[in-house]
Amino acid sequence: MPEEMQGRVLELPYQTHEVSDGHSIAHYIKQKFDEDCGGAWHCVVGKEFGFCIAHLCGTFIFFGVEMMEFLIFKDGNDFSLTKEEAAATARLQQKRATTDNRFV
Repeated sequence: MPEEMQGRVLELPYQTHEVSDGHSIAHYIKQKFDEDCGGAWHCVVGKEFGFCIAHLCGTFIFFGVEMMEFLIFKDGNDFSLTKEEAAATARLQQKRATTDNRFV
């Protein structure tokens, strides 16, 4: 994640002083990122959690503040597609994978 964005994200937990539960804090941070940076961001807040994710390059940060840990990232899904477009894309990818496997 670019340094400028890191600076902004490290301030966000301190702006959530009115709420103390992880879900509300995560929701607030996600909304701020969606508004400020566009797209569908994801935010996980808690203590001692594991994760295995795929994310867009330059859109990942994991840090701790006091007793809470924060994971913020953006995945590569394009949510601008309609259901029909997404289904057609999935079928095309499946067809390509099947075709590619015949020559392995």
